[in-house]
Amino acid sequence: MSEDPEHHPDQVAGAPHPLETERLFGQEAAEAAFLKAFNSGRLHHGWLLTGPRGVGKATLAWRIARFLLATPEATEDGLFGDAPPAPDRLDIPADHPVARRVRAGSDPGLYHITRTPNPQTRRMRDVIVAENVRDLNRFLQLSATEGGRRVVIIDSADEMNTQAANALLKMLEEPPARTTLLLVSHRPAGLLPTIRSRCRDLRLQPLDAVGMSQALAQAGIDLDHEAGPIGRLSGGSVGEAMRLVNLDGLTLYGELVALVNSLPALDRPRAIALAQSAAARGAEDRLDLLFSLTDLLLTRLARTGATGEPPPAVVTGELEMLERLSPSPRAARAWADLAQEIGARTRHGRAVNLDPAALVLDTVFRLQSCATA
Repeated sequence: MSEDPEHHPDQVAGAPHPLETERLFGQEAAEAAFLKAFNSGRLHHGWLLTGPRGVGKATLAWRIARFLLATPEATEDGLFGDAPPAPDRLDIPADHPVARRVRAGSDPGLYHITRTPNPQTRRMRDVIVAENVRDLNRFLQLSATEGGRRVVIIDSADEMNTQAANALLKMLEEPPARTTLLLVSHRPAGLLPTIRSRCRDLRLQPLDAVGMSQALAQAGIDLDHEAGPIGRLSGGSVGEAMRLVNLDGLTLYGELVALVNSLPALDRPRAIALAQSAAARGAEDRLDLLFSLTDLLLTRLARTGATGEPPPAVVTGELEMLERLSPSPRAARAWADLAQEIGARTRHGRAVNLDPAALVLDTVFRLQSCATA
């Protein structure tokens, strides 16, 4: 069972939905940890899949769901009274009946919770509301009569409002029989401590260069000579790498670095052009990416001053800029403080619908002020 198939708030733009991604690269340790628990016969009822955004947490959740729904429990006997061999992989063939039903959103043992459109405004909600979780009760009551295993995916648990979180907590305190809950979380520290304590943590790591290339190739993306720069910008996140590719993020970062490299003598025409390009109608995704890249650039400036060693350059001119503008721990502290300030102002400005161009220029002037100081 699934929410409205026309809305996919848990999908990276331009990328396959996690349920359609057959293979997961670079997360062998997490898969092995889950299989060990499964084969022990003591599978925990709640699992918290954590790690940076875009490293494959949702893909792993769907792989686990298919595996659980298609694989007999370790205590179940085979056709001739022999227990089946312990599985050593989560792979389920694409033509397996469970895999086909999951792709079609029709498997009776699976329930998927994510953000849904507001029925009054038809706009996608910013949070998972209590009714999304309470609807799960009806699914559990109906599916209980059919026996078999049931799997619930919540993507992402970070987006639950207080009422939804409390409704989920009741289920974790009294877990339904033969039910496994998979909570995808990018920021587990923001969840209720009582939810975290009732789930087993399954941590996923950023991908290395090999895993990144394999994952992107599976999605039909060949970075060729841009593999190194995109990998450094994405921080080992496939989701972020795909966003950078789809929005030409490498070029945008180059424009941002060139602008900052002009500081403290601001290149005003370049600043205005950058603000206008990110504030154009229909450029919301580019605006979001610009602010993400600004935060990343500030982090790289702070790291340079704090360690005395700049990170590997992503674009031409960046190395000189990092060393010139952040030559000391004192400068590093200034850039780190500015990152927090700009982040707070940006969130507030987006929340109250400030003019995007003005918000970008305000950010640029703050960068200039810090460079001058």
